[in-house]
Amino acid sequence: MGYAGGSTANPTYHDLGDHSETIQIDYDPAEISYQELLEVFWSSHSPTARPRSRQYASIIFYHNQEQKQLAEESRNREAAGRGRPIYTEIVPFAEFTLAESYHQKYRLQQVPALLHELRALYPQEDQFVNSTVAARLNGYLGGYGTPAALQASIEGLGLPPEAQRRLLDLVPGR
Repeated sequence: MGYAGGSTANPTYHDLGDHSETIQIDYDPAEISYQELLEVFWSSHSPTARPRSRQYASIIFYHNQEQKQLAEESRNREAAGRGRPIYTEIVPFAEFTLAESYHQKYRLQQVPALLHELRALYPQEDQFVNSTVAARLNGYLGGYGTPAALQASIEGLGLPPEAQRRLLDLVPGR
């Protein structure tokens, strides 16, 4: 989680300026395409709702002309399919500022015992923020992913048995 899209130097949650809250995704195009990421983006929020403020704007940041073209084409398809205006902006990427630690992995922050286990596995802030395991657990706790998928992968997460049981009890849909 972080901030992008504005001109304010060193944005923070309490001094956001003209930035928006966003995420930055590092991906391997051999594993998932940019087009597939766009599909996830469109299915994960309501682009027809006007944002309450600049902080919560719907934005796709592109890194090159190909990404810009694909993003614009996907927005046009969404607009045609929904029959309503799309408020998503498509703008060039300039800079991403990581949000403060208390904004990282929000759902995990609500479960102190699991957070403690992950902080032991990833003691440095950048290790925790960049951890695939922490991201997956945060997603499961937020209701993303199926309980069956979690059950199938839980052994490989590196959590002690008690933390595994706690996580399985907390995941929605179980």
